[in-house]
Amino acid sequence: MSIKRVLTGITTTGTPHLGNYVGAIRPAIQASRQPGVESFYFLADYHALIKCDDPARIQRSTLEIAATWVAAGLDPERVTFYRQSDIPEIPELTWLLTCVTGKGLLNRAHAYKAAVDRNEAAGVDPDADVNAGLFMYPVLMGADILMFKAHQVPVGRDQIQHIEMARDMAQRFNHLYGEHLVLPEALIEESVATLPGLDGRKMSKSYDNTIPLFTPPEQMRKLIAGILTDSRAPGEPKEVEGSALFQIYQAFASAEETQALRQAYADGIAWGDAKQLLWERVTREVAPMRATYDDLIAHPERLEDILQAGAAKARKLSTALIADLRQAVGLRRLGSSASPARAAQAEKVSLPSFKQYRENDGRFYFKLQDGQGKLLLQSTGFDAPKAAGQTIAQLKQSPEATLNALQGQWAAADGVNTAQIIAALQLLADAA
Repeated sequence: MSIKRVLTGITTTGTPHLGNYVGAIRPAIQASRQPGVESFYFLADYHALIKCDDPARIQRSTLEIAATWVAAGLDPERVTFYRQSDIPEIPELTWLLTCVTGKGLLNRAHAYKAAVDRNEAAGVDPDADVNAGLFMYPVLMGADILMFKAHQVPVGRDQIQHIEMARDMAQRFNHLYGEHLVLPEALIEESVATLPGLDGRKMSKSYDNTIPLFTPPEQMRKLIAGILTDSRAPGEPKEVEGSALFQIYQAFASAEETQALRQAYADGIAWGDAKQLLWERVTREVAPMRATYDDLIAHPERLEDILQAGAAKARKLSTALIADLRQAVGLRRLGSSASPARAAQAEKVSLPSFKQYRENDGRFYFKLQDGQGKLLLQSTGFDAPKAAGQTIAQLKQSPEATLNALQGQWAAADGVNTAQIIAALQLLADAA
C-alpha cells in the first residue's frame, strides 16, 4: 500500500473556537486514523508573527491550540505533531524558494491584493502598512508543505491559491535543480462545515464573533444565547435555510437529531428553546475533552515534551531534505561534486538508450539512440518481441561480438560508423 502524506497547520494567534474544531481539527484527527495515511500537524507560529505583535498572545495561543489538538484525540505517537519554529530548516527552505519565485506570482496573492485594494480605496500608498511578511506569506506556506513532501493539504476554497502557488514553486525548483520536491494537491472537503458565528458571518477571530471551544459551560450558554436570529415568535414556523443556529447544531448532531430540529423549526420552536438544544448538544461533545484540555493547560511542560518529540521526528525528514537541496543548488563543500541525485539525473540523460516497437507489418524492431536522441543503429524485423528483447540484452552484454554475429540484421544510421555504435553500447554495458 502506498503511503499518502497529509499536512495541516493552524496559525497561533487566537483561541480555538467551534469553527476551528468542526472545520479543521475534528476532520483532521479522523483522517489521521485512516490506514495508509501519514499525517503532519503543526502550530504555525512563524505565520502568527505576520498578524500579531503580542508575544504573550502568541505563546498563549500556541498552548491553547496544542492542548486542543491533544484533548480532541490527536495521537502524537501516530502522527508528526510539531511547532513550526522548532524546525529551522523551514525558514531555510523559504529562502531557497524565494530565489526561484517570481514577484509577479506573489503580487497575485489574495491577502496582498486585498491589502493593496484597501489602501487604494482609501487613497493612500498601495503598500502602506504592508510588511514583507504578508507579501512573502505564500512562500513560507509553500515551505511548510514542500518540506515534508505532502501529497495533500486540506484547505478551504479560499486557500486553494496557496497550494497552487506551492506547486508553481516546486515545479520551478525541480526544473532548475532536479526532481527534489513533491507537487502537493489541495484536498477540498465538501462535507466539512464552515460555521457561522454569533452575527451570522463566518465564525472568525477577525470578526470577533466566535464561540471558544473550551469556554466554561455557563459562558458558552450566554454566547449561544447571543446568536443572531430573526423576530419570529414562538409558534411561527421558522426557516432552517440561513439560520446560523441551525447550521451550528447540524455540525455537531447526528442525522436523526438534525431532522428532529428541522421539524421543530417547521413546528415553530421558540428561539430560546432552540438555543438550549444547541448548548446541550455542543456541551455533550465537548465535555469528554474538557478534563484533558484543562489538565494540559495547567501543565504546559507536558505539551512541551510532546512538541519536542514531534520536532525530533520531523527533523529527521527536514534535515535530510535540506542537505539534498543544499547540494543541488551549489551550497556545498569546496571540491565536492554535484549531489548524487543530480549526478544520477545527468548520467541518465546522457546515456544511450534502446527503443523497442512494432511496425505495421506486424514485426518487432528496435533502434539505438545516443543520449541526445540521435539515431545510431536500426534493426531489421523480428517475428516476436522476445527475440528483439534478447538481442538487445546480448548487445548490452557483449557489444562487439554481438554486432559481428548479427551481420545483416542491423544497419548503422547515416554518418555513424561501427566504432561509434560499439562505444555507445559499451557505455550502456558499463552503466549496467
